[in-house]
Amino acid sequence: MSGRYGNLDYPTLTRRALLGCVAVFLLAVAVEVGAAVTGTALPPWEHALLVDLELFAVVGAFLSVFVFGVALPLTE
Repeated sequence: MSGRYGNLDYPTLTRRALLGCVAVFLLAVAVEVGAAVTGTALPPWEHALLVDLELFAVVGAFLSVFVFGVALPLTE
């Protein structure tokens, strides 16, 4: 029986979205740490981009858990 939003596998969606956000966060942190370790100065726009990626990854991780793990299953 298909639900209100079709046949969605909520645990898989939650897990994949969370892992994607964690991967983006770790990539941004790795670039910043790598630049600091090698002594390379990042341009201000690149530093701002990496900080924004970290912020959006954290917000996306929280939202993906609440949307796919809590809200959508409860509304079916």
